[in-house]
Amino acid sequence: MQHTDPATLAFLRHRRSHPPKLLGGPPPSRDALMELLELAARVPDHGKLEPWRFVVLERATLDRLAPVLAEHVAEAGGDEATVAKARSAFASPVIVAVVSAPVDSPKIPEWEQFLSAGAVCLELLNAALAAGYGAAWLTGPAAEPGFARAHLGIGADERVVGLIHIGQRGSTPPDRPRPDVAAKTTFL
Repeated sequence: MQHTDPATLAFLRHRRSHPPKLLGGPPPSRDALMELLELAARVPDHGKLEPWRFVVLERATLDRLAPVLAEHVAEAGGDEATVAKARSAFASPVIVAVVSAPVDSPKIPEWEQFLSAGAVCLELLNAALAAGYGAAWLTGPAAEPGFARAHLGIGADERVVGLIHIGQRGSTPPDRPRPDVAAKTTFL
């Protein structure tokens, strides 16, 4: 039995995020998005705690929140450029907030549960890219606890781990420099 998957290895070797400014509409349908979320949920999850959840921000919500986010940034002392960037942060066709929702556990520490939520972000990003969409994993002021609690329904013990922007691919962004893995690796 062969256990290698050359197509997946090739995908991982060449995958790259698509900046939100390059994403167009329409967004994935709700059914297509639910399939991506099901794939994203197939991550390491010690104890089967499912210590994360999804908040899907569709176009009407994004349009409503864009000026609210800009005002939030301005009130926090952001300059004009920072406020403008915040105003455009919700321009993507759809954004999925991946929320770390830790579960009380005598065996599984909270930091490990938080890493599972981070794995969900990467899995959702890769699922969207593999399905032919453009996608990016960002955070920014919308992920800050105060804004997220007030406007995204995030609980006091929860945290937005990532905002996964998904839409139709525009032009392919140039590849960025990649790390020198040998310089970052130690064999013991």
